[in-house]
Amino acid sequence: MSQPITINVNGKDHAVEADPDSMLLYALRDDLKLHGPKFGCGLSQCGACTVIIDGAATRSCVTPLASVEGTRITTLEGLGTLEKPHPLQQAFIDEQAVQCGYCINGMIMTAKAFLDGNPQPTRDDIKQALNDNLCRCGTHMRIVRAVERAAKTGQAQAGQAKGG
Repeated sequence: MSQPITINVNGKDHAVEADPDSMLLYALRDDLKLHGPKFGCGLSQCGACTVIIDGAATRSCVTPLASVEGTRITTLEGLGTLEKPHPLQQAFIDEQAVQCGYCINGMIMTAKAFLDGNPQPTRDDIKQALNDNLCRCGTHMRIVRAVERAAKTGQAQAGQAKGG
């Protein structure tokens, strides 16, 4: 049964008319027209749908919409803009860490939440943090270098999410 649900995404409240059991990913993509989070597997196994909810990297494909009322959700669009990318996004650009780009939303959002809690990680820490995010193109080493670059310059936290 559809009902109004208010969610805070990238610092703004949005009223969404949806079934409370529907998944957050669909509200983000279909209702709010945010295309950073991607549908990958629908089973919380690939990470393409990752968003940050109250500081934690969360798979939006298995997160019921009703469970996020009263939380702060940050999507890739909430980090930076085309004109002024978030420092972590810039590190991914500088390292040319993207091939097809499908997994990158999840990689960046997972890395952001990780670096917020561990601003000086080792390479092994980074690999462990990104272990559950899948990339079929094989740019894993470039992705790791991008996270290292952001951490070394202290830029991962320098650009807090625009909205939260």
